[in-house]
Amino acid sequence: MLDRLDPTDRRLLDEFQRDLPLVPRPFAAIGSALGVDEEEAIARLDQLRARGMIARVGATVRPNTAGASTLAAMAVPEERIEEVAALVGAEPGVNHSYLREDDWNLWFVATAPDADALAASLDRIAAKSGLGVLDLRLVRPFNIDLGFRLGAGARAAMPEARATRLAALEPSDRPILQALTEGLPLVAHPFAVVARRIGRTEAEIITRIAVLCRAGILTRAGVIVRHRAIGWAANAMVVWDLPEDRIEAAGRALARLCGVTLCYQRRTVPGVWDFPLYSMIHARSRAEAEGILAESAALPELAGARHRALFSLRCFKQTGALLKADAA
Repeated sequence: MLDRLDPTDRRLLDEFQRDLPLVPRPFAAIGSALGVDEEEAIARLDQLRARGMIARVGATVRPNTAGASTLAAMAVPEERIEEVAALVGAEPGVNHSYLREDDWNLWFVATAPDADALAASLDRIAAKSGLGVLDLRLVRPFNIDLGFRLGAGARAAMPEARATRLAALEPSDRPILQALTEGLPLVAHPFAVVARRIGRTEAEIITRIAVLCRAGILTRAGVIVRHRAIGWAANAMVVWDLPEDRIEAAGRALARLCGVTLCYQRRTVPGVWDFPLYSMIHARSRAEAEGILAESAALPELAGARHRALFSLRCFKQTGALLKADAA
């Protein structure tokens, strides 16, 4: 679909995946940078959303800060994939769900306002499906700022990870974060609309978003793209089996590798799933992804590490996180 984008739309997607202008009229500021007026900037974003190229204009929230989240997996018999994927997707807190190449083939991210609600969500999925659910909680992130470059020959490259200041988060921020995960309205004064909905002022909303960005609670604010639709069609989750004393060095090395878009450590399930280190590869083709995997495996920090590459076969669901109980 990228070949059908005009230069202005390409710039819009390429330059505004982070650093959303935190001003009362952000789309006017974006339009000014692109050489178009506010009305056209909004219309272009609306059209890109309608075409499935962007999910929203909003933000991504750092896992386990304003709510609880986990990566989960199920081993689903082939004849039940559609049924179980629909069941998983019906849980309001499930915001990503993928079919991957492995015996553990259905992978999803579950989110909830708190740990108890998250556990209850996973229990419902297990009970309704009659299948086991691997609960692979985050231990530490090395890079979770997902973004995609559109330039010729580009590979996804991530900025340096920022420290997180949890003390900056206030209880009254939760409705703001939920609005950002659902997406800002595409109107001239989007922050004012959010402010009216939750009983705050426009200035307060903008100030709090800026604070949460600086604190690392928001990993980025801007245009949230759908990577397949913009040309990053090959997606592989690569898991690595490493002892604890090698994980930090390996994670930091992977996070610096161009083409590795996410990297983090998660809990294992001993004897069932013994891979503590995860890296995501997004590429334009499977061959390109396999090249990035080869570069990853050649890193000195990963010498001799057993790994699996789970290529994505299908996306069942991709939405924002559930952070407020009444948002379900």
